[in-house]
Amino acid sequence: MTDARPLVPPFDLDSALAKVQAAEDTWNTRDPHHVALAYTEDSAWRNRDVVLTGRDRIVEFLTGKWERELDYVLRKSLWGFRGNRMAVRFQYEWRNTEGQWFRSYGNELWEFADNGLMRRREASINDVHIKETDRRYFGPRPEAERGPGHDIPLN
Repeated sequence: MTDARPLVPPFDLDSALAKVQAAEDTWNTRDPHHVALAYTEDSAWRNRDVVLTGRDRIVEFLTGKWERELDYVLRKSLWGFRGNRMAVRFQYEWRNTEGQWFRSYGNELWEFADNGLMRRREASINDVHIKETDRRYFGPRPEAERGPGHDIPLN
């Protein structure tokens, strides 16, 4: 048995898929401090219309996000990769304090430092109102829905 390839660039298909799944799993903890550890100290972000730099700002941003986006649950899917960069599509569901459910669709561009930490993240996201009965995601992805053949739907 061989050791698993570390999740650092340059990525191959297996390590890119594993990196995306690790990101999904980490974000589904909804722990801003834990999530921020996946990013360089000076990581640069664009998230919708917010531009920020640094782990402290990431923690601040995510803390506010998950105070507004209740019962957040995320799915990510690898779109493509080359060297130290990846393109990822994602969907997440959440509700606001008034009980309205949303599904948020988006794409991310990721750039990694040599140590595997993300140094740049650009996210474009749009939100769609959904009924609670239209929800797809009710918690972290179960083991049976991981790996090839379990892409997220387009709509």
